[in-house]
Amino acid sequence: MADDAPLMPDVLSPPRAGEPKAGGVPPAEGALGLRAVLFDLDGVLVDTARFHFLAWKRLADRLDIPFDQEANEQLKGVSRAASLEILLAAGARTFVAGEKAALADEKNAVYLEMVRELTPADVLPGVLPFLRELREHSIKTAVCSASQSAGRIIELLELQPYFDAVLGGHDVARGKPEPDIFLAARDRLGCESGECLVVEDAVAGVQAGLAAGMKVAGIGKPGVLGEADRVFPDMTMLTLAAVSPLFFS
Repeated sequence: MADDAPLMPDVLSPPRAGEPKAGGVPPAEGALGLRAVLFDLDGVLVDTARFHFLAWKRLADRLDIPFDQEANEQLKGVSRAASLEILLAAGARTFVAGEKAALADEKNAVYLEMVRELTPADVLPGVLPFLRELREHSIKTAVCSASQSAGRIIELLELQPYFDAVLGGHDVARGKPEPDIFLAARDRLGCESGECLVVEDAVAGVQAGLAAGMKVAGIGKPGVLGEADRVFPDMTMLTLAAVSPLFFS
């Protein structure tokens, strides 16, 4: 299957933001003072971190650069180009721009081959109930990922009906921790920064959300994501009731 081949999953689409549920009435507009939730992809909606690690590991081994899980932590939430720079710096290796582009493409080809096996069963626990809750309350949603393959992964997971926008690393000039991708999603959804919640599992993503003037819910360990407004151990704990206090200060 070609990497850019569209998928047409045979699923029942949930109501779009602002549409009534079957047999019901449209939910109140702007429920909770929250109008949009912006999600990171890896580690939030699906665990593709292992694929990234294995792909970088394969490249590092070929280049004789030591690379383990601890080194991989530095690449979380960082763009492919920036990740490559970190990897090469660790091995004191120098390449010209064209060679770097080829190395990044080599890593991505390995990664894409691995993620082809993703299915809706790989969506992390707690994600679908929260997405459905957002739809029921007319709250818009976007994926904001450093990955240039974000759209493809959302298709493989059959999550397209739950998102109003999907933004990847190719949509902005500067990656996280710069706020560009969250600001672009905000504008695309027609919201203000103060009406947006960012859901992130990486330090760079948390910093980007805060820099965008948005509230941030961290998914992971408080000791790592302490800058976030709230930290949840995993997506099963994330609900509108849990985050609504952030929008009523």
